Amino acid sequence: MNEAKRVAVVTGSNRGLGKAIARGLAETGAHVVVTARTEEAAHRAANELLADGLSASGQQLDIADPASVARAMADVGYQYGRLDILVNNAGIAIDRGQAAASADIEKVRATLDTNITGTWRCCTAAIPEMRKNGYGRIVNVTSHMGTFGEMGTGSVSYRVSKAGVNALTCILAAELKDDGILVNAASPGKVDTRLAYGKATSTPDEAADTFVWLATLPSGGPTGGLFYQRRPLDW
Repeated sequence: MNEAKRVAVVTGSNRGLGKAIARGLAETGAHVVVTARTEEAAHRAANELLADGLSASGQQLDIADPASVARAMADVGYQYGRLDILVNNAGIAIDRGQAAASADIEKVRATLDTNITGTWRCCTAAIPEMRKNGYGRIVNVTSHMGTFGEMGTGSVSYRVSKAGVNALTCILAAELKDDGILVNAASPGKVDTRLAYGKATSTPDEAADTFVWLATLPSGGPTGGLFYQRRPLDW
C-alpha cells in the first residue's frame, strides 16, 4: 500500500465541528481538503490551517448538488492521486420541534436530500478513489437523536435522516469489508455550535477527538459501528 501522506476530505469543514475535525486530522499529518458551499469560505478556512504550518487546501462542495460532489471528489483524486479519508459532517437541522403527524414535507424533503442523500452521494463519489489504493476510512456524523433508544418527538426529519445515515453506515461497512475501507458513524453529542441551542456539553475540539480517531484507525480496526466519545453506542 502506498504510504504517501493521507488525503482527507471533510465536508462542511469551514466552521464548528467540521472545522475542528479538519484541524485534528491535519495535526496527525494528513493533507486536509477543507470544504464549504462557497469557494471563498473553503479557502478562508484552509488558510487558517496553512498559517499554522498544517497541510490543507480549500474546495467548494455542496453535498446537495450532485455535480458539485462529483467534481470535488474527482478533483481531489486527480490532484493528489488518492483520497483516503472522508468525514461526512455537512448537514442541516431545520425542523426543531416539528411533529411527524403535521410535518412540513418540504422541510422533510430538504433534510433528507441533504443529510442522507448528500452523505450517500459523497460516499459513492469517494469510494472509487479509495479503492484505487486499497485503503479508506469513512466516518459519518450522526446523532443520538437518530438512535432508536432515543427516538422521540420533535425534529422528526432530522431524526429520520440520521437514522438513515446509521443504516447506510452498516450497509457500506458490510459491502466494503474486503476492500480495506472501514466505515463507521459517531455522534458528537451536544456540541457548542449553532445547532446546540445553548445546551452544549462539549466543545467542537473535544467532540472532534472521536472522529479523528475513527478516521485514522489502523487496519483491522472496527467497522460498521456507532460511537460516542470513542465508546460503542447502541443503534
